[in-house]
Amino acid sequence: MATNTSPQVTAQATQDFVPIKEVRDGIVILKDGSLRSLLMASSINLALKSQDEQQAIIGQFQNFLNSLEFTVQFFVQSRELDIRPYIALLEERLVAELDDLMKIQIREYITFIKDFTERANIMTKNFFIVVPYDPALIARGTGIASFIPGRGSSSTTLTDEQFEQYRTQLEQRIAVIEQGLVRTGVRVVGLGTEEVIELFYKLFNPGELEKPLQLVK
Repeated sequence: MATNTSPQVTAQATQDFVPIKEVRDGIVILKDGSLRSLLMASSINLALKSQDEQQAIIGQFQNFLNSLEFTVQFFVQSRELDIRPYIALLEERLVAELDDLMKIQIREYITFIKDFTERANIMTKNFFIVVPYDPALIARGTGIASFIPGRGSSSTTLTDEQFEQYRTQLEQRIAVIEQGLVRTGVRVVGLGTEEVIELFYKLFNPGELEKPLQLVK
């Protein structure tokens, strides 16, 4: 008589499946000792540009890509717009307002915003650039894909001296990207530690709505 035997399942912490060792000074350190820096980029609406301007921007972007001597990844995060912080702000204004007519107008405006966002599928997009520095030159992905579970399991501890040395190399790459993209009209800003943690929390918890990242102007 055949017997069904269920395989033994070993509980593992979520951290075991994430190749991130730590985030230090806004820089992601992977378990293999390689580094990643995350830049947030502004966007350009080409539809509002003239044909000559469009061609100039595309040409500058092509030149930028051709000038790179290392790999980078452009990552677009598209999420449903979270209107709750704005609604909360309006509700605070409603409570503080003393004029009855203004109260009615604010209340009607809140109702309008809620109904409109429920009917319309309003999305917000954030644009990121992943800049890698891998001193071991391991042949593997270097973008957001390198953060997904199952990619790399060995753990390497960096000394403070190694970290500073690698960060210098990484900052040089970031400078190249900034100088190349500024010619296209795109502004970039590096994410800090809290912003990096928030971004990856959103990536690994897509069902939860969080406060959106704000690009420094």
